[in-house]
Amino acid sequence: MSKHVMECLGLSRVTIEDGKVVEVTEPKVKYCPLFEKTHGVKELNKEFVKENMEFRMNKFGMCCENRQTEMDNFLSFGISELLCLALKNQKIEAAVIAADGCGTAVIRKPSIVQGMGGRISGICETEPIPKVIEAIGPENVVDPDTAKIDMIEGVCKAYDKGLHKIAVTTTSVQDAWMMRDMFGTDLTIIGVHTSGMSEKDAEDAFELFDIITACASKYVREVYHRNPEKYLAAGNKVPVYGITDFGKELITDKLKELGKEPFDPSTPEQPPYPLI
Repeated sequence: MSKHVMECLGLSRVTIEDGKVVEVTEPKVKYCPLFEKTHGVKELNKEFVKENMEFRMNKFGMCCENRQTEMDNFLSFGISELLCLALKNQKIEAAVIAADGCGTAVIRKPSIVQGMGGRISGICETEPIPKVIEAIGPENVVDPDTAKIDMIEGVCKAYDKGLHKIAVTTTSVQDAWMMRDMFGTDLTIIGVHTSGMSEKDAEDAFELFDIITACASKYVREVYHRNPEKYLAAGNKVPVYGITDFGKELITDKLKELGKEPFDPSTPEQPPYPLI
């Protein structure tokens, strides 16, 4: 039996077994401006979450045996889009990400980074999908037999391959502390899926990460707004914050590609609700 668990769409926890959505919890965030913009949805609920997940499964095989592994850009400022451009510009050599069907993997091809990471969020648990493992290459997957999620092991695998300019996504501030101790400032750490992050973790995140997504995090946004002049922000709905010089550089590259300007912190935001 193939089982995959994700947190997505307002921090709803979704379980997919054998190509079917078998459990959906009530979203903790009830409004997302991105989903109002793209789907006209003013309130997130279990029914919409289930419907949207089934759409993704039908559209590109998410968590299914027919999983599409390569895609074009989906969002303007998603983390996958930033990583794709960084790979294309040779600012990084590989991205260490976690996705359905492979768990943690070291990926060097931009279209696979986008395909595997661009339209999922908050992968908590997954099992191997043969098509995905084959497309990525079992030698690039932390554990092709179990598809386990371990971002620290993923970074170790990337360095073991002789790569030096590596970016990793993580939901864990604790893991970020360990990775900074192990690999120093050469490693680019990107904080994702931050909704529900504690105040202490948010404060630590701005000391550890190069880039962080605001998601629906009350405290990540609060830390940014204490000293907005220190950071570079893109977007007013679900912002991405550049913290270090290199993080700002990657965001600036994407802004230039899109012909856009950084977010002006004096202008109003349109955040999710409630922030948690």
